Amino acid sequence: MSVDSDGAEDAGWDVDPEDEQGVAVLAALGRQLRAWREDAGIRAADFGTAVGYGEDLVRKVEAGKRIPRPEYLDRADEALGASGKIAAMKADMEQVRYPKKVRDLAKLEGRAVEIGVYSTHVIHGLLQTPEHARALFEMRQPAYPQDEVERYTAARMARQSVFDRSPAPALSFVHEASALRRPIGGTMAWRRQLERLLEVSELRSVSLQVMPNEREAHAGMDGGIEILKFEDGTAVGRSEGAFNGRPVSDLKRLRVLELRYGIIRAEALTPRESRDFIKELLGET
Repeated sequence: MSVDSDGAEDAGWDVDPEDEQGVAVLAALGRQLRAWREDAGIRAADFGTAVGYGEDLVRKVEAGKRIPRPEYLDRADEALGASGKIAAMKADMEQVRYPKKVRDLAKLEGRAVEIGVYSTHVIHGLLQTPEHARALFEMRQPAYPQDEVERYTAARMARQSVFDRSPAPALSFVHEASALRRPIGGTMAWRRQLERLLEVSELRSVSLQVMPNEREAHAGMDGGIEILKFEDGTAVGRSEGAFNGRPVSDLKRLRVLELRYGIIRAEALTPRESRDFIKELLGET
């Protein structure tokens, strides 16, 4: 979380001008916030002081140029005596809080009845702890601003609501053993990540497998694979090493990805063997 020029806590994140839905929702939200403040006869500077933010950021939020954090709306509701009416706007804000490409992915994962993933270099986002995810975003080059790191980390964690769905989708993960050995974020963060993998592997809806380094070659050598299947019988898949890395939904191309993924699962350690492997790693850290 960053601070503004007045030293006040940053109110949120910049709006992507190409995100048409986000721009429209935030413009409407900003107009309502400004109307509430002006009806109360409070100047922007005084309002900023009341809610703990700088005047510049208050005006940016009201102009629809800044995505407010949930606590901003809570404080605004209290300062303006809105009796929950402003806090209720958080539901609208949640629609655009995260980057559009992440929202689109989360929608697909939220609809899927089956998700199959083969991951090569890193733990898949649905399985990452906040510390692990944050460390990965902090490693990006060119470097992300810290507020963007926090925004993307929060977005990744929000996707994990897929585990809370009822009925739960069938989730299958295969990770390269080398990805489980890299202590991203430091030893303690990595221990928590391994513990998280063990925790998730115990869920009845989840199959978690490890591809051991001893496999000299296998069907996933061209890159990661992700396949999502939906209740209406349709599906979408993507692989770094097939079809130029683009998402595909036609049956012919999906069969190629499913064939590769099936072979990968067959050559990986079983779920029980994979849990034992992760426990051994945890004991070594």
